[in-house]
Amino acid sequence: MFKFLRKKAFLFSVLFFSVCSSFAQTEVEMADGMRANGKIYVVVAVLAVIFFGLFIFLINLDRKISRLEREKGKQ
Repeated sequence: MFKFLRKKAFLFSVLFFSVCSSFAQTEVEMADGMRANGKIYVVVAVLAVIFFGLFIFLINLDRKISRLEREKGKQ
């Protein structure tokens, strides 16, 4: 039990400090440049399309798996 808690505490501390160090960045020149040129909206649109496609793919995959499970249950 103690090993489990020690591993959990170590993992939490590593993740916490990695997140804290990422907040330490003050300026992101690439993002500022893209925002100034209006290209950031293209990036957001492309990411939205990718996530929407993944979402649709997972829904279709779930439906196919459910159908196969029902067919196997009938046999």
